[in-house]
Formats: sequence, C-alpha cells, structure tokens
Amino acid sequence: MTDAALDSGTGRVVLVGAPLGNIGDASTRLREVLAAADVIAAEDTRRLHRLAKDLDVTISGRIVSYFEGNEERRTPDLVEALRGGAVVAVVTDGGMPSVSDPGYRLVRAALDAGFPVSAAPGPSAVTTALALSGLPSDRFCFEGFLPRTGSGRRSRLRELAAEPRTLVFFEAPHRITSALQDFVTVFGDRREAAVCRELTKTYEEIRRGPLGELAAWAAESGPRGEITVVVAGAPAGPAERPADDELRAEVAGREAAGTTRRDAIQAVADVYGLRKRDVYALVHTTQ
Repeated sequence: MTDAALDSGTGRVVLVGAPLGNIGDASTRLREVLAAADVIAAEDTRRLHRLAKDLDVTISGRIVSYFEGNEERRTPDLVEALRGGAVVAVVTDGGMPSVSDPGYRLVRAALDAGFPVSAAPGPSAVTTALALSGLPSDRFCFEGFLPRTGSGRRSRLRELAAEPRTLVFFEAPHRITSALQDFVTVFGDRREAAVCRELTKTYEEIRRGPLGELAAWAAESGPRGEITVVVAGAPAGPAERPADDELRAEVAGREAAGTTRRDAIQAVADVYGLRKRDVYALVHTTQ
C-alpha cells in the first residue's frame, strides 16, 4: 500500500505484521503505515510506543488499546472510524494480527460493512517455527493455543491424534511442561516434534526430538519466553500392534509419567487403533 492509498480518505483496515523480537525484521511498509494511519489499534500501547521509538517513527494518529479483553467492545467504534474515512491499522505484540491475536473481529466487521482490508505483511511465529522445526512443511495445520486445563488439552489432542499434517501450536511458558506431557499421553513419546522458544530474539532456542525427550527436557529446565510447538503428523494408519506385555508396559509407563490410567489406556488404544475396552481388559488381566 502506498502513502497515497493511506491518504485517500477511504476508510480501510490495514493489518500490520510486527517483528517477533528482532527490530531488524521491521519492514518499510510497517514504518509507513504506523506513521500515516489515522487510528492505530494496538494490542499493547506501551509496546507500540517502544516499537515506534525503536523505528524512529512519529505516530500522528490516535492510538487505542485493542486486546482480547476489549476487542468485542471496541470493534464497533473502529468501524465508525472507518465510516468517517479513517485508515485503521491493527498491530499486535508481534507477528500478524488475527492469527491467535486481536484482529479477526475487526476484519469481519469491516468486510461486512463494505470496507476494504489489506495487510502490510511481516513476521509470523507460525511459519518461522514450522520452517525451523525440520519437520514436513508442505502441509500443516495451525491450532493456536490449546485449552488451559489438562482434561481439555487431552480432549483436543485426541481429536488431532490421526491428523497427518504437521501441527503447530502456541503455548504459555508456565504450561509447556504439562502440555508436553499431554502430547506424550495422546501422541506417544516417539512422535517427532520441536519446541521453538523466543524466536528471532537474543536467547532463541530450538529443541528437536521425540516428544518423550522434549517433555523430560521441559520438566528439568522449565523453559521461559514465548513458545511455539511443532509436532509431526500421524503416520498413515495405526501403529503396528505390539505384544500384550508391551501394551501393558506402555500403559504403565504413561501412568508412571503422571497420566491417569483411564487416559493412558485411551491414548494407547488411539495409537494402535484398538478399542479402549480391549486395552482396559488387557491391562486388568491377572498375570
């Protein structure tokens, strides 16, 4: 989008891709939009001011706070600004707006009201982590944040257990250890994955390996910062059924790692394409 388009007097929304952490990733268009927009809807206004200072950009437009807690309430006001001919830029803490960040509601409302929406594309944690993971990237599925509770996470993961595409998730640092254990519970400890931490920042770290190893690493190290998890898709068809003793041992191993017996039995049944009641009967057979 050119400066002329920004100054045309036609109301429009511009989604602005902000750096994930390295200011050197900021684009020229990012600078242009921040400087020329009539309204900037920012996920964190303090971070926006810091970004503008780092970029040596003077913001002349009105800045409004626009985050998950007020997104629904603020969207009608922003649509009114569009009706007045304003260019409304949306910027999040990092990456592209509306991708597990504020933006979607305004995009939908603007389109429904007949206003154009465009983007000044920029960095994305989703595609950056996918490219760095070393896992297949020709087909992938972005799942955003998993449910916060263990039971909710495991339920969602069971829905994805047979998904053949590479899976990409966001996760909070204080939940990453329990989340990885839930991955092990549902997907098994041998599924390949990558934990991508603090992408593009000074302490960027990429850990690759089987889920069991990554869960053990997280439990020991307690990783911090913004985290993206990439998990290999399910192999075609269920895994070959092992011997009865191995099935029992796999259930016992999951229990020893903190999984309930019920969830461990369900997970093993899912991995090998078995009926849950058959695995249950096998586990409870007297040796």
